[in-house]
Amino acid sequence: MTELLRIEDLRVAFSTRAGTVDALHGVSLSLEKGQTLGLVGESGSGKSVTAYAITRLLDRAGKITGGRILFRGTDVTRVPERDLRALRGAAMSMIFQNPRAALNPIRSVGDQIADAIRAHRDLSKKEARAQALDLLKAVLIRDPETRLDAYPHELSGGMCQRIMIAMAIACEPDLLIADEPTTGLDVTTQKTVMDLLARITADRGMAMVLITHDLGLAAQYCRDIVVMERGRIVESGETRALFSDPQHPYTRRLIAASPTPRSTVEDLARAAQEAGEVLPPIAATPRPAPEPGTPPLLEVRNLIKDYGAPTRAVDDVSFSIPRGGSLGLVGESGSGKSTLSRLICRLIDKTDGDVIFDGEAIGGIPARDFHRAPQRRDIQIVFQDPNDSLNPRFSAFDSIAHPLRTLEGLRDGATLKARVEEAAQRSGLPPELLTRFPHQLSGGQKARVGIARAIALRPRLLVLDEPTAALDVSVQAIILNLLDRLRREDGMAFLFVSHDLNVVRMMCERVVVLRLGKVVEEGSGHSLFANPQSAYTRELLAAIPHFDPAPVPVQA
Repeated sequence: MTELLRIEDLRVAFSTRAGTVDALHGVSLSLEKGQTLGLVGESGSGKSVTAYAITRLLDRAGKITGGRILFRGTDVTRVPERDLRALRGAAMSMIFQNPRAALNPIRSVGDQIADAIRAHRDLSKKEARAQALDLLKAVLIRDPETRLDAYPHELSGGMCQRIMIAMAIACEPDLLIADEPTTGLDVTTQKTVMDLLARITADRGMAMVLITHDLGLAAQYCRDIVVMERGRIVESGETRALFSDPQHPYTRRLIAASPTPRSTVEDLARAAQEAGEVLPPIAATPRPAPEPGTPPLLEVRNLIKDYGAPTRAVDDVSFSIPRGGSLGLVGESGSGKSTLSRLICRLIDKTDGDVIFDGEAIGGIPARDFHRAPQRRDIQIVFQDPNDSLNPRFSAFDSIAHPLRTLEGLRDGATLKARVEEAAQRSGLPPELLTRFPHQLSGGQKARVGIARAIALRPRLLVLDEPTAALDVSVQAIILNLLDRLRREDGMAFLFVSHDLNVVRMMCERVVVLRLGKVVEEGSGHSLFANPQSAYTRELLAAIPHFDPAPVPVQA
C-alpha cells in the first residue's frame, strides 16, 4: 500500500495566561491509503490536537513548534494558508465531534452540503443541489428529498451526524478524520453511522483516522491502534494484538476500566484505584434497608405523554422501583427514555396515567407547582449534559447549595457550608474546586458537581439521565462506582437512563426496554441480557461494539 500521511516528531504548544503549555511532545505516526487508524486515549491526551494540526485548524493560541506533517509527500506545516483551502474538504476532510455545533443553524442542510461542493468545484446551484441529494441518499437519510430543505434543529443527532458525513465526503477526499463521531448516539444509531463510514471509506478507497475514547468502537472498526497519553504516543500496533497483549501500563489501565459483558462495578473501581484515583469516604450513617414486603417507592401506571405527533412520546408505560432498588431504562434515541424520566421528576405534565411515589399520586400535580410539593426534595435528577444543566454564573459551591437554599430554606452560613462540603466530598469533588465555575472544570469534575447537587438533599429517588455519556473510561469507572456506593449507603432508588447497555447491566437489578414510547421487554438485568426475548432487545445487544479481550492485569 502507498503511504498517504506521515507525521514526524510533531510538537504543538498553546499560549495561555499562565504561560506556554506543550500539548504534543514529538508525535510520530503513518497512515496508508485505505487504512483505518484508531487514535485512542482520554481527554487531554492530544488526540484532537493531532487532528487539528493535520488539518491546520488549530486555534490562534495553538502553534506547531516542531516536526513535519507529510500529506501525499507535501509538508502541510509549510503550506501557505491560502493554499490550505484547496486541501481542506477536497483532499482531507473532518467530521467534528458535535454535529449540531458544527452545522449552521440558519441554513438548510442541503445548502450546507452544496456549499461544501461548490467551494471546490465549478458547479451551478442546481447541479450542486442534485449532488447534495445524491450524497443524502449515499448516507442513507430517509426521505432525502424532504430532508434536503430541513434545518439542523429539525433532525435527530444521528441524522445530523450523517449530514456531517455527507459534507465530509462531498469532494471525495483521500483522508477522512472522524473526531468522536458517535459520542452521545445510542448503540444502534452508532453502529449504523460506523458501518456507513466503514462502507464509504472502503468503497471510495479513503483512509480514515478514528478518534475515540471508546475502545470497543476502535477494536471493531480499526485495523491499527495508536494509544496517546499526555501528548505522547505510548503504544501502537495491530488492533487485536495490542488489545490482547498491551505492553504499556496506561493501555492496560484503559482496557481494565472499559466495560465489557463480564465487567462488574468493583472491577472498574479497582482499575481506577490502581490508576491513582481516590474514592470518597463511605458515609457514617447509612439509611436502613426496607422491611420485606414494603410497597415499592415508585410506581408508574399506564403513563402517556402525547405531543400530538403520529407516535406518542410515552405510550401506556407501567413499571415499579422498590425502595433502594435500581431500574435501567434503555432504548434508541426517540424511544421515550428522557421524556419518561422528566414525567417522573414532574418537570413536564402527563397526558394520562399516573405516577405514584411512596403511596401518593403525584402525577396530577402540575409541573409548574411541583417545587412546592413535599416530594420535590425526595426526587432528584442528574442530567446528561452538565454543560447545559449547570448555571455558568454559579460556582460549584452555589450550584450544590441552590437546592438546599430553595427546597430546605437553608440560609445559615456555617450549616450550608458544611452540607455543601459533605455532598462534594461524597461525590469525590475536591474542596478546592468549589470556588470554580463550570468553564474552569473538566467533564468529570462537572459530572461530580451535578451528582453532588442531586444528593445534597439526601433524596430517596435519583433519576440519572445518561450520567456518564462522553466521559473518559477511567472517569466513568469512578462515577459508576461512586453512584453504586451512594445507592447502597443512602438506600436511594435509581432510575438509570442510558444507551450504554454494558453500564446498565452492571448498575441495575431490573431493566425496561423502550421502543417508540412502548415497553417491549422487562426483566431482571441478568436474564434480559443473557436471554433477551424480543427481537428489538437482541438488536440492541448485537449493536454493542465488541471489546472483550482476555483479562489483563493492571500495572500501576
